[in-house]
Amino acid sequence: MTRELEFFKALREATELCMEADARVYIMGLGVPDPRGIFGTTLGLAERFGRRRVLDMPTSENAMTGIAIGSALVGNRPILTHQRLDFALLSMDQIVNNAAKWRYMFGGQQSVPLVIRLIVGRGWGQGPQHSQSLQSWFAHVPGLKVVMPATPYDAKGLLISAIEDNDPVIFIEHRWLYNIKGEVPAGMYRVPLGSAQVRRAGSDITIVALSHMTIEALRAADRLATMGISAEVVDVRTLRPLDTATIVASAAKTGRVLVADTGWKTGGFSAEIVAAIVERAFTALRCAPRRVALPDTPTPTSAALVQHHYPGAHTLVHEARAMLGLPEIADALPPSSIPADLPDSSFTGPF
Repeated sequence: MTRELEFFKALREATELCMEADARVYIMGLGVPDPRGIFGTTLGLAERFGRRRVLDMPTSENAMTGIAIGSALVGNRPILTHQRLDFALLSMDQIVNNAAKWRYMFGGQQSVPLVIRLIVGRGWGQGPQHSQSLQSWFAHVPGLKVVMPATPYDAKGLLISAIEDNDPVIFIEHRWLYNIKGEVPAGMYRVPLGSAQVRRAGSDITIVALSHMTIEALRAADRLATMGISAEVVDVRTLRPLDTATIVASAAKTGRVLVADTGWKTGGFSAEIVAAIVERAFTALRCAPRRVALPDTPTPTSAALVQHHYPGAHTLVHEARAMLGLPEIADALPPSSIPADLPDSSFTGPF
């Protein structure tokens, strides 16, 4: 049966189903059993499964990641959560030099079935140390799988696949997605890791998007359609392994590619996507690909600076029109009444 469900509830349901199905699955992280439950994604789990499988943790990220890796090596399937991706930077040694390398260093005899949930995205003046989208760091590391869902359906299906996977998976969630709704089947289902999806078919230009920028890309495609421009939107979903075939096929079909990332442009994942397209479909391109990403400054705290820092659907419309040789227009999209640092009125603190 299919019903409408919020993104955060889809994550919680996936976790609950996996914990019901497999006693080896447990979850731990700073604030997991709190009344807010990591934006609602872990609410009720402690009451359902007990404090031996739903654990709070001290602010010792490197040590706790080591504990999770060790427990995975002896047969458990831990889920480790961080309320900010930035906090996980304290455990990069464990993630990169242990979890990611174990299968390779020991000839495939043992692996680390660990999911690390990381939260990205701006909001409420979080600023330089609480809102960094560093997915390209993790995608750079062999041995890690990296996932960024954009819909409630994918949030549930990809998380189930990640928990069941025998290798470490970095599961990155954008805070602005938590309250969006979509169709989510009841019960267990899986979205395979390593598959992109065409969210909207088009013929004039391809917009390849990650995470929350997929929502912005769909908004841009709606606006472009009113201008007679047919935009195809490809949701990457999994950065590693990357579904190059789907992305390249769309690029070859339209001949124009615009990549929308939540991270910085320099050294960002958008460059990897452009490189893959140019290497495999260069002769099909009608113009140079373009990238929409963050400017090369730390993410701001000031609401005034935020207004100019983050790209959105209006940016994509302007870039798409330029690629098609069309003049710039002032009203790419009607101005939003919502401040640039707030997703919507229903999305409230404290984190």
